[in-house]
Amino acid sequence: MIVWGISANSHDAALAVFKCKHLTEWMEFFPYYWASAKAIQDLEIKFASHSERFSKIKNDPHLHKDLIKYALQWGYPQKIIWYENPYKKTLRQLIAGQGWNYKENNIKTYLRKYNINAPISYRNHHSCHAAGGYFTSRFNNATIVCLDAIGEFETLTIWKAKGSSIKRIYSQRYPHSVGLWYSAMTQRIGLNPNEDEYILMGMAAFGDPHRLHSEIIYDFIEQFPVASNPKIKFKRNLHRGLRDWRPDLKTKQDIYDIAAATQYIYEQILNNILEWAKDNSSSKNLVIMGGCALNCSANSIAYRYFDNVWIMPNPNDAGSAMGAVLDYYKQHIKWKGAYLGYDIHQPYPIKKLINDLISIGIVGVANGKAEFGPRALGNRSLLADPRDAKIKDKVNEIKRRQKFRPFAPVILAEHAKDIFEGKVGPYMQFTAICKYPELYPA
Repeated sequence: MIVWGISANSHDAALAVFKCKHLTEWMEFFPYYWASAKAIQDLEIKFASHSERFSKIKNDPHLHKDLIKYALQWGYPQKIIWYENPYKKTLRQLIAGQGWNYKENNIKTYLRKYNINAPISYRNHHSCHAAGGYFTSRFNNATIVCLDAIGEFETLTIWKAKGSSIKRIYSQRYPHSVGLWYSAMTQRIGLNPNEDEYILMGMAAFGDPHRLHSEIIYDFIEQFPVASNPKIKFKRNLHRGLRDWRPDLKTKQDIYDIAAATQYIYEQILNNILEWAKDNSSSKNLVIMGGCALNCSANSIAYRYFDNVWIMPNPNDAGSAMGAVLDYYKQHIKWKGAYLGYDIHQPYPIKKLINDLISIGIVGVANGKAEFGPRALGNRSLLADPRDAKIKDKVNEIKRRQKFRPFAPVILAEHAKDIFEGKVGPYMQFTAICKYPELYPA
């Protein structure tokens, strides 16, 4: 049986293909209602990709015909699992005065454009985040924290997970959203909200986090989360943006200082949420999901309270293409890595790469299966020699990006602790300090 998970119509569309073996479904009777029970002996991820890989439109919110065509090589889907509930989403949009996009919220009609007419199951947005993180982890129990801009209504959820069971223990709802606030501050400094938050994160390193810290909290936050209560309340409707806040702050250093204060406040908020989560759960394992989980500068805070941390390499809405299916079947899969996309079949030219890196200092790689997630992890990457201090400028020039954008070091796992201090991992989710910056200035 082929099952597709889909995330689309909002931001950064994605599709995941699962193969389900030995599937049985039956009806069980419980007092007051009938419920469908599912038993699957084998659930395997075959393919997962962002639509932008095929359309060449960055963060393309819609499915693309070539993505559909590629996914069909595993067979026509017998079931579609959608990453959110369009009825609840429509209700929230109407309540918030955002209008109702009938065409995009009518999922059956939307999928018919691509000749997909399989039965559809709608899931809860934050449930898909939680399931996508937990069921791709190696944990048999965990605390799960999902933090993003907004689901249907929820903006922060905390869960307990054990075995195949996931139970929500805390929920916060729109309009009070840490993710929306971070996106609004991204807009305030002249960047694109829901897209350029990672640029604000990198820009923060060039600013003073204390100069505007108190002012931002006073102007926007009515109730700050603490270890005994993770609730946060904002004073303004952040969905409308913050372009009008302090228009006098417009110099380059002003912008850097806004970014630095925003990042510092976010880290304080995350710290208190994680402390509450630890105090209200017995597990030593933590799963972080939602778009905020892409903030690698803040993620290391998790190790203050938990021994083990897992962030699925695609923790935002696109990753919920996988999470929707895992939420539906409530089953762990064998996680084999983030290389799940379009496959370029050719031998990996290791010797040529090494020779070019030594002689030129920079080389591009497009080989094997594409990464599923926003981070380039070696199969669709620019590789550069960090021993050359000027190589950073060359990479930024090629990519046409700002000087403050972060870089990710690549090293054999067995040598990581020899060169770096701090938590290291394969998916660009944490920051580490180089022990020998004089040897590797880039």
